[in-house]
Amino acid sequence: MKKSKKERQALLTETIKQTPFITDDELAEKFGVSVQTIRLDRLELSIPELRERIKSVAVTKLDEVKALPLEEVIGEIIDLQLDQSAISILDIREEHVFSRNKIARGHHVFAQANSLAVAIINDELALTAKANIRFSRTVKMGERIIAKARVLETGSERTIVEVNSFVDKELVFNGEFTMFRSKQDSKEGS
Repeated sequence: MKKSKKERQALLTETIKQTPFITDDELAEKFGVSVQTIRLDRLELSIPELRERIKSVAVTKLDEVKALPLEEVIGEIIDLQLDQSAISILDIREEHVFSRNKIARGHHVFAQANSLAVAIINDELALTAKANIRFSRTVKMGERIIAKARVLETGSERTIVEVNSFVDKELVFNGEFTMFRSKQDSKEGS
């Protein structure tokens, strides 16, 4: 049974509030309407498009990345608390996949996780000393990877960072990165 426009818009608002990084395509499928209908609903409700929602979350939750220029991070960082936790999003597009089967090249999935492990370090210098990684399943073109990093342990020169990457709620990659950092105390300048 089709929902009325008012009911659909109420559900749309609630869905976006619960999952702010949902795409218009995913919303259209969920509500059984066209992408154009979703766009019109968002416009009427003054709900920004996905890119703008990501940017607004990023502006409110980001510490400043110290260990590398932001443009060198693979994926888009949407949350960062230095020496604590971080989240990034990577949409798998044509340039990330093998042309014959549209499966993401593993180095892109790894690069997102590794650059997030570098970005989380509250230091001017952060290098990967060691990584223990596992790919759980292939990622295909059009899927969105959400990588979540958290610091497990911090020493004077080493920090252990765990990164778990998901497509929807399914784990596709996990890694434990041993990060080298300068000898400075990790709390300095905080």
